[in-house]
Amino acid sequence: MAQELDDLDEVRLDALDKLKAQKETVARAYDKRTKAKSFGVGDLVWKTILPIRSKDPKFGKWSPTWEGPFLIHQILGKGAYKLSDRNGRIHDAPINARFLKKYYPTAWEMMEK
Repeated sequence: MAQELDDLDEVRLDALDKLKAQKETVARAYDKRTKAKSFGVGDLVWKTILPIRSKDPKFGKWSPTWEGPFLIHQILGKGAYKLSDRNGRIHDAPINARFLKKYYPTAWEMMEK
């Protein structure tokens, strides 16, 4: 019986090692397909309209999905940012980088400046 208990511990450790290897494989495959987003203080970004899939009855299915532009006011770490309006009003709630995308001014906006 003692031998069976020792064997059981080995089987459990082998299963744990196999599980870790599988998780690393999945993580590598996922990281290959994803692009890391990083923004600096002062960057202009678009923010997704949260909650996602909320529609403005005025526009129906053509409701905008992004709003902005906003300025990155502070980097909180681990992909979290604090935003501010162009007027300088700082938003209270931080937002994750996956809900942001880089803002590129249009040619029309460039001509106005």
